[in-house]
Amino acid sequence: MPAFKTIDDLNDIAGKRVLVRVDLNVPVADGKVTDRTRIERVAPTILELSKKGAKVILLAHFGRPKGEPVADMSLSLIVPAVADVLGHAVSFASDCIGAPAADAVAKMNNGDILLLENTRFHKGEEKNDPAFVEALAANGDIYVNDAFSAAHRAHASTEGLARHLPAYAGRTMQAELEALEKGLGQPVRPVVAIVGGAKVSSKIDLLMNLVKKVDALVIGGGMANTFLAARGAQVGKSLCEHDLAETAKQIMIEAATSGCAIVLPEDGVVAREFKAGAANEIVDINAIPADAMVLDVGPKSVESIKAWISRAETLVWNGPLGAFEIEPFDAATVAAAKHAAECTKAGKLVSVAGGGDTVAALNHAGVSDDFTYISTAGGAFLEWMEGKELPGVAILTAAK
Repeated sequence: MPAFKTIDDLNDIAGKRVLVRVDLNVPVADGKVTDRTRIERVAPTILELSKKGAKVILLAHFGRPKGEPVADMSLSLIVPAVADVLGHAVSFASDCIGAPAADAVAKMNNGDILLLENTRFHKGEEKNDPAFVEALAANGDIYVNDAFSAAHRAHASTEGLARHLPAYAGRTMQAELEALEKGLGQPVRPVVAIVGGAKVSSKIDLLMNLVKKVDALVIGGGMANTFLAARGAQVGKSLCEHDLAETAKQIMIEAATSGCAIVLPEDGVVAREFKAGAANEIVDINAIPADAMVLDVGPKSVESIKAWISRAETLVWNGPLGAFEIEPFDAATVAAAKHAAECTKAGKLVSVAGGGDTVAALNHAGVSDDFTYISTAGGAFLEWMEGKELPGVAILTAAK
């Protein structure tokens, strides 16, 4: 496990100014936050520091303002939702550096919580500009990073600050790193990975890394068609990247060399049109009609996937098995997710899942609370699974 300091290493912080990098990049419609998951994730860290008497100063980005102030990307829109989730007053400063920030910090009492304006309103944030880092650091005595989802970016507020101030991992960051270590770092074997989604092209690095680390790789979603086609199957009008046949073959060769079983669908649910309730049939994977498309893996494949999950001690999941957004093509994803949840609840499986579509699919299956850990981080989760170093994590390790 990479060694890093956590809040447990922080003693006597009453009156200390603690800069906490959080992820508040939440969806907003008509001025209201529509999903509070990310706020709920960072609440424990914020409240723990506040209870210990720290002056808690929150740093976050919101949207992609490209280094300029943009009114509808102001974090002032988020303040009511943050205060509501925390059950605690939250004040706001109209800038994250300079006089507005310094004045707001100067007025704080022990235990107070202050949200500074969007860090990405300054070009120095994404450039990790030393002068901007210093301007941020001027308002803090201690730095806590609780934004794993932004840890794959070497920005001022995610990486630069850890070079200027004593740096610690917040509770969400700590939980994420511990879960991922159980999933891929030092997992209990056998390890099974389920990777789905539409395209192989977006997950080449991921697949290449996984076949070297797991005992079995279950491939579903549209990307399974690319592997099937590379093996000579006719996939009809299914989503398929025929130009990646050589890449798929290379991944299968790498898997064979590493002793990783590749598990592809044996049957599929096909339809002539992509819409909810479309007329469909189950066919053997070698008998896909030329005018049809595979929209889900079939029941025989589901039983095979469930058997692999039953055999596993550790499961890592990224991406749905079919077009889960529309019924009845959500059946395989739901069945496999429920089986993984049952094995986890029975204490037989460590299950770690992540990625946007994956979170949505597991929510749809109603099993999100039953997995060992579900990461809300998109890009950072994928880059970790690809075996890449995350700057925001590496600097915390170095700070230790």
